[in-house]
Amino acid sequence: MRKADLTACYQLIAPYIHNTPVLSSRLIDKMAGATVFLKCENFQRMGAYKMRGATHAILRLTTAQQKRGVVTHSSGNFAQALSLAAQSLGVTAYIVMPTDAPQVKKDAVMEYGGLIIECEPTLEARAAAAEEIEHGKGATFIHPSNDMDVILGQGTAALELLQAHPDLEYIICPVGGGGLIAGTALAVHHFGANCKVVGGEPFAVDDAYRSLQSGVIESNATTDTIADGLKTQLGDKNFPIIQQHVDRIIRVTEEEIITAMQFIWERMKLVVEPSSAVALAALLREKTRFQDKKVGIIISGGNVDLGQLPF
Repeated sequence: MRKADLTACYQLIAPYIHNTPVLSSRLIDKMAGATVFLKCENFQRMGAYKMRGATHAILRLTTAQQKRGVVTHSSGNFAQALSLAAQSLGVTAYIVMPTDAPQVKKDAVMEYGGLIIECEPTLEARAAAAEEIEHGKGATFIHPSNDMDVILGQGTAALELLQAHPDLEYIICPVGGGGLIAGTALAVHHFGANCKVVGGEPFAVDDAYRSLQSGVIESNATTDTIADGLKTQLGDKNFPIIQQHVDRIIRVTEEEIITAMQFIWERMKLVVEPSSAVALAALLREKTRFQDKKVGIIISGGNVDLGQLPF
């Protein structure tokens, strides 16, 4: 993708998203031995960076496509993002969610105007239900992470971070389905100066780490991690970008994720979800690598079920 594509994307979505704050902490700087800037997408509309990609994907549709609506399958932040983005733009959003999705997430989708279609909690059932809506309603399917318009939208968080701090030497973000890290990598490639992109990933779902090692998209045998937003795997559109432009992926333990999350809550007074804490955990795990460097961290979201806090 060209630099102009990312610039055009940002100009297109700017009226519909927040340019989120960038915060710093002297305590984090001291702990990490680096100068750290946190891009707080937990303050984004609907509470996560995914609002960016969802908005861009809908805006890129034709008027006829928008009239027929959009569909996705997601039990997490993208379900909420597509619902709110569609509501903001006067478009119908059909959201396929598994029957076992948390009620708090279903409530949020309905609050944002999304029409929920429940299915069995398997990938096959989710895909089949979404396909049925595509054919039956004529709705356009938008993948949460493996769609170039979504990837470009997600990259605008890093673009804003680089606008605020153009001399960053690293940007660290969590890795799940690959949309955020691929978009971040494109933004850094086109707008960064000697800046590298690093991913943070739980050991429990380290498919992206293994994919970079093997050169093919790997999957996970289990999804036993507190970072519930990172259980999905890479796709054929984002993986080549990650291969080309991501420096490395640092894996972290569940204990490191919880410690980082608790630290951000207690010391920075920020509500962040476990997936967001993975990036800080990665920085602290390999802090000698980032010694005396200027490091950006993308705090990906803050949608937490307060009844399920790990501390």
